[in-house]
Amino acid sequence: MKKIIVVAGPTASGKTPVAVALAKQVDGEVISADSMQIYEGMDIGTAKPTQAERENIPHHMIDIIKPDEAYSAALYQQQARAVINDIYASGRIPILCGGTGFYINAVLNDINFVSSPDDEKLRDYFTDMATSHGPEYLYAQLHEQDPKAAAAIHPNNTKRVIRALSYISATKQLFSKHNEIQKKQPQIYEAVFFCLHMDRPTLYQRINDRVLTMFDTGLADEVAGLLHKGYHPSLVSMQGIGYKETIDFLQGKSTKAEAIAIIQQNSRHYAKRQMTWFRHQNQEAVMISSQDRPPAETALEIAKQLQI
Repeated sequence: MKKIIVVAGPTASGKTPVAVALAKQVDGEVISADSMQIYEGMDIGTAKPTQAERENIPHHMIDIIKPDEAYSAALYQQQARAVINDIYASGRIPILCGGTGFYINAVLNDINFVSSPDDEKLRDYFTDMATSHGPEYLYAQLHEQDPKAAAAIHPNNTKRVIRALSYISATKQLFSKHNEIQKKQPQIYEAVFFCLHMDRPTLYQRINDRVLTMFDTGLADEVAGLLHKGYHPSLVSMQGIGYKETIDFLQGKSTKAEAIAIIQQNSRHYAKRQMTWFRHQNQEAVMISSQDRPPAETALEIAKQLQI
């Protein structure tokens, strides 16, 4: 079984610079496990690493589709595994880096994403429901039917809410129970799983500062440009944290200060859910502090624990 390194953790915990530093130390390449960084033109709001920040380390699964294209964990699984095979063939080490736990699980575990025509009909049904009643209504339906599943999904992640409701409707079983079973599927790689962490006040301050930086570096202009290109606010991509709130600001539904505060709050809530998810999903994850230390130092600690 071939080895793969995972660098996970909550938003703003410093995953990318640590992964880059680690790649230099182990001759690796980085594979993004971020469900928002897949979209072209959505750079600032997704904290996508710039070319300078990548430091000549190859990065994969970034900018692979346009904001209005459909995507799924099944596609991510297929494409990321192909990238991993190419990295192995080059003699390098794949480093899976990101905070989208569902994507990480899709790559590591032998999860079967086979769907049927009935699944597609149900997804269309719930998609129409989201369009006519709003994503909040859809999320409330999931919360009523499977509170445990709802707790693990952000209300703005309409795609996953639809998938959960479709599964419940098709199988008459809880989506949360399905996830527990999938979690126990055998891994197809020898994954060495590291999860970055820091104390909550420090992480929350980093999140707040990052959102301010996003606006200072042009998040509002980025979102306005996407809208100008015809990307509708109801798209899954445009419902992501940072984009939905900025659209409300641009449409006069909130002030800039209100939009910033809401993004900061939603990002903090998301970070909390991420940490809970990683603790529950991977009992073997090695917790590594990234607080108040250079990324290279954190990467060196990780490298010392690897047997490559």
